Amino acid sequence: MEYHNPVLLHPTVDGLDIKPDGVYVDVTFGGGGHSKEILKRLGPNGRLFAFDQDEDALANALPDERFTLINENFRFIKRFLRFHGVKAVDGILADLGVSSHQFDVPERGFSTRFDAELDMRMSQKNDLNAYRVVNEYEEQDLRRVFFDYGELKNAPVLARTIVEARKDYPIKTTEELKEVLKKFLPEKVRNKVLAQIYQAIRIEVNQEMDVLKEFIEQSLEILKPGGRFSVISYHSLEDRLVKRFIKNGMFEGEPERDFYGNFSVPFKTIGKLIVPDNEEIKINNRARSAKLRVAEKL
Repeated sequence: MEYHNPVLLHPTVDGLDIKPDGVYVDVTFGGGGHSKEILKRLGPNGRLFAFDQDEDALANALPDERFTLINENFRFIKRFLRFHGVKAVDGILADLGVSSHQFDVPERGFSTRFDAELDMRMSQKNDLNAYRVVNEYEEQDLRRVFFDYGELKNAPVLARTIVEARKDYPIKTTEELKEVLKKFLPEKVRNKVLAQIYQAIRIEVNQEMDVLKEFIEQSLEILKPGGRFSVISYHSLEDRLVKRFIKNGMFEGEPERDFYGNFSVPFKTIGKLIVPDNEEIKINNRARSAKLRVAEKL
């Protein structure tokens, strides 16, 4: 199965500052690129646990006794590591968003390039799919999805148009959805707006923001002091959550300060924000919007 180049491979793994006998977690295994690099740097007593909810990724499991692949959503990281007898780890790596493989398999419905049934599930076990969001959500819920997750200013009219169209017939495929919304897709901005619409539906289907929050909070719990957190995000919604939690341990609002105006922080930022160079973007187009943040638990 074709999986593309891992994004920001060396900076992301470098950020973990691998200890040869440490315990590490790659929560977005995919094609195994980051995991292979971690294993190269681990000694015989090191351990690597990987998560991927997509059954397609199981075909890429690595034949290494130090490696364990868990076919689950990484929102359950703490529970499943405990099942394997692990309560604390030395580093966690996350490459968020949709894998290149998922984009490139037409029937998964993630890509704006192909016609496919409205699906967009990262795990085929999930009940909620894009068809149900588009055809069953109330107008106000569709409006919320497009506004919150696609950052689309015309969310109300997009939602209303879909609700009106589906009165006549269900919207079953990505092409049918494009046809319903074609007046909002002028040629100049067609690809950008479509990407925002697809992103919004996909985030809702997979509960990506809730999953990310749960994962980050649990990561803080299971990282050892001095443990590293290395995260690649692909859009501002993800990056905002990661950046804010690293900075002050909260997703919203401000932490309480003491009498002197100080507050305790959970992480120390390591280095600056890292983005791919032009050469990597040329080789791997998926990398174009990637942002890597690395932090160390205090």
